[in-house]
Amino acid sequence: MVKLRLKRCGRKQRATYRIVAIDVRSRREGRDLRKVGFYDPIKNQTYLNVPAILYFLERGAQPTETVRDILQQSEVFNELCPNQIKLN
Repeated sequence: MVKLRLKRCGRKQRATYRIVAIDVRSRREGRDLRKVGFYDPIKNQTYLNVPAILYFLERGAQPTETVRDILQQSEVFNELCPNQIKLN
């Protein structure tokens, strides 16, 4: 199963995160399938590769709670049909 989750980057006390599609069995810093976005909580900046995110969501990828909140703020779920959205 594939999940969309955050992968920690950056230095100590200045964390930034990549939003990645990754296998559920992998650890947080494990090898990802594809990088689909970037999130900086300090500057409150977000970059999303929307076509790649939609590709994984349509094929059953489940976002984590934090990634789901980020995607809802950027209204990515509005681009999917309501019957395609399957959230926990």
